[in-house]
Amino acid sequence: MFSRLTFYPSLVYNIVMERFTDRNWYDRVDDTAILGALPFRSIIEDLVEKENVRGVVSMNEDFELLFWVPTKDEWSEKGADFLQLSTTDIFEAPTEDKLVRGVEFIKQKYLDGSSVYVHCKAGRTRSATLVGCYLMRRYRMKPETCVELMRSKREHILLQAAQLEALQKHYDNHVQPLIDREGPAQPNTDYWAPERAAARANQPSEGASKPPSEANQPRSA
Repeated sequence: MFSRLTFYPSLVYNIVMERFTDRNWYDRVDDTAILGALPFRSIIEDLVEKENVRGVVSMNEDFELLFWVPTKDEWSEKGADFLQLSTTDIFEAPTEDKLVRGVEFIKQKYLDGSSVYVHCKAGRTRSATLVGCYLMRRYRMKPETCVELMRSKREHILLQAAQLEALQKHYDNHVQPLIDREGPAQPNTDYWAPERAAARANQPSEGASKPPSEANQPRSA
């Protein structure tokens, strides 16, 4: 109930902050993930044409998507797949199951060489939790490192105890086992790159490789 009551006032606040401060409506985190607020219909063309968005992940509840934002069919008409992982704002973090589904969705677009717009209402909490999990999986970052990276790209992200706990759980379930088996993560390493190269060459590949431009990639720890 609280999230419903505060939705429109806080949405107006976000619009005002974007108009009159240095906050952006969305920010690119790396070559695949874009973290942002509700994607109004007015920005669809920019996202698809300029940002190469071919996938959209919404962390919003149904009532948040009733007005002003593209429907699943509208995204499809623009060539973008849509995934909704409904999560209550502020007090809840996305479940582990939803985070796994979200990361796999982003990974498929990464393998295709396209971008994904990950959003909630303000692009601060729910969507940042998912993007953090994606960063940990792709670069084998620690939770605190992925938070630092996201904050360097979008300084007004807001991750509280529930979201930080979700990040840590995802790291423990999906990243730490790989580090235990293969050794410490190497800085500036894209651990998904071999899979993308193999997919493009249609042949199997193993191991990790350096990304084409380390200067544009986040640092791992």
